[in-house]
Amino acid sequence: MSADEIRRRELADFLRIRRARITPADVGLPAGPRRRTPGLRREEIAEIAGVGLTWYTWLEQGRNIRVSARVIERLARVLRLDAAEQVQFSQLAIPDRAPEAEPRQERSNPQIQRMLDNMAGSPALLMGRRWDLLAWNVAARAVFLDYGRIPPAERNLLWLFFVNPAMRRMVADWEPRARDVLARFRADYGRFAGDPRFVALIDRLKRASPEFADWWPRHDILPRVRGRKLYDHPIAGRLLLDHATLSFTDDPHLKLVIYTPAAELDSIAKVDRLIASFREPRTRKSA
Repeated sequence: MSADEIRRRELADFLRIRRARITPADVGLPAGPRRRTPGLRREEIAEIAGVGLTWYTWLEQGRNIRVSARVIERLARVLRLDAAEQVQFSQLAIPDRAPEAEPRQERSNPQIQRMLDNMAGSPALLMGRRWDLLAWNVAARAVFLDYGRIPPAERNLLWLFFVNPAMRRMVADWEPRARDVLARFRADYGRFAGDPRFVALIDRLKRASPEFADWWPRHDILPRVRGRKLYDHPIAGRLLLDHATLSFTDDPHLKLVIYTPAAELDSIAKVDRLIASFREPRTRKSA
């Protein structure tokens, strides 16, 4: 399938899943005795939103039809989409980018690397649009993984979270965390649905991770948020890290992910010891 066909199929699946979760009672309709499928019927969505049934049916079938911002707004209200879901709907229905003839190579630069290195006590990562890891600091290598030793094809935050056994063991409450991570990736994916690089990553993950293959079709969406996460480090034990994801104004597809050790569970001291022990062998060798 072409990139546009994949995007339209994603849109169709998104709409069907969201329609299935809206009950008649949610919109003031009687349930009726012969309702064989969950959620609202297509004709009910079309009527409430004030759009033609044939047009809406074609939209759910992934046909190549035009969608206006006004209609998206009306359908979003009927489907009770939250802010992140509305963005996803809009990105899938009205793509705001032309396909790139040649993929633009994403890379870090010396200025960004210096910024990462100056965050000496906080693990920090630079991610590209597909969540590929482009740069990291010593603290990230000491606390999480030595990314330089990981094959380039596997230096992707989503891949590491779902497939890398060391990373999976380190994440406390892995399943709910993995669902959240996938839903946040979905939020970024909407703008690039059908991009061959994204398609290749998703296909690899479906083959490598049964959980990913099961959860990906659910179209769960979550926005990027700051928060506090628990890790079970194999050396330091329990760590509590605050995390935040920041974007760059000159390239909003680049994301800076910063993990700051919390005071609880002695996490600051534990992270400092991990960083010191990670640097020490290299210092001795150079001496």
